[in-house]
Amino acid sequence: MSDAQPQIKYQVRFDWGLAGFQALAAEADVVVLADELPPVDAAHGFPTPVTSHTVIVAGLATSALVADWALARQTEKGDRFSVAVIAVGERRADGSIRFAMEDQLAAGAVIDALAERGIDHCSPEAAAAAASFTGLKRAVKHLVKASETGQALAAAEATAATDLPVATATPAVTVVTDFVFPA
Repeated sequence: MSDAQPQIKYQVRFDWGLAGFQALAAEADVVVLADELPPVDAAHGFPTPVTSHTVIVAGLATSALVADWALARQTEKGDRFSVAVIAVGERRADGSIRFAMEDQLAAGAVIDALAERGIDHCSPEAAAAAASFTGLKRAVKHLVKASETGQALAAAEATAATDLPVATATPAVTVVTDFVFPA
């Protein structure tokens, strides 16, 4: 394996989990963590300080806001603004990463929204994530609910006799200083 970073030449890059964050964060103007649903087992995550990077968390509901925010930063910079989009993923019982498709769809929504605003020099990985979102756009709500994470959260909530969390606040773009990645 090579230590080369082939995505570095692209304005919009995509990867998965903590390893993806570590691979892409240093060379990005902003890191967008695509995390659509809360973790099923947050207690076993890996707290990661991210203060040396500009990091925001995004989901399907905030993808357009994130793209607007990135476009405004690019305008302020007066030059190309690089964006690393990381699908956070989930954790399996054995500790390995589970590629949570709801996070891939959220990442794809962010990448698609960036492209709509002209931030569109995408790596092949980013283009594939965007294509998964655009190709499945009409079924996204169902797919997120039916995903492994969606089902696990619904089962946990049913046990607690409550519903899945419902966003009540107006979505906003917030820079975070730490994040808990699945282990």
